[in-house]
Order: sequence, then structure tokens, then C-alpha cells
Amino acid sequence: QVQLVESGGGLVQPGGSLRLSCTASGSIFLFYSMGWYPQAPGKQRERVAVITRDSDTNCADSVKGRFTISRAANTVYLQMNSLKPEDTAVYFCNGAYGGRDFWGQGTQVTVSS
Repeated sequence: QVQLVESGGGLVQPGGSLRLSCTASGSIFLFYSMGWYPQAPGKQRERVAVITRDSDTNCADSVKGRFTISRAANTVYLQMNSLKPEDTAVYFCNGAYGGRDFWGQGTQVTVSS
């Protein structure tokens, strides 16, 4: 059974930084892509960053220049700098393979003074 486990969330002041990690267990395949999807209260889950197994990356305009996605095998990271209150959300990790999506349980990121 494939499981994705996120870590690294927490409370940070505006302008601060956090590094999220997501590790897959139970998988015998390399995800084609892995990404991060924050979901704020009352809003839909939206992708902010994705990286393929060839290390091609794409970030949403809202986080370009502030967030960096990286990957090592089936572990994906999200370095978040210059955090803003509007970045507050539960951040879900996603892995895609063979037409299937796998999700973690999410990690809370709160940006507040």
C-alpha cells in the first residue's frame, strides 16, 4: 500500500520560511510527478508547485520567486520563503503514476504574527 507522509508544517511569522517534506513508502515505482497542493478553509485545493521525474518544475505565479520545489526519488520538498498570511493552508502532497493520484494526509502551515 502506497502512503505519502508530509512533515515540516507549523506556525511562522510573515516573511519567515518553512521547508515541507513528503516521503512515499510502500511504492516500488517512481512517481511520474510529485506536487504540492495547499487548501485554505472554504477554498478548493490548488497546485502551487510540481516536479517531474526528469526534474522539470512548474510553480504557480503566486509563489514564483518565493517557493522552490525539489525532489530525490520519491521524496519531494517545498522550500517556502517570504511567507505571507495568504499562504496559510493545509498543504497536501501528491504523487502521480499510471493515471492514478496518491495523496498524503496534509500538513498545516499558518502564517501569522
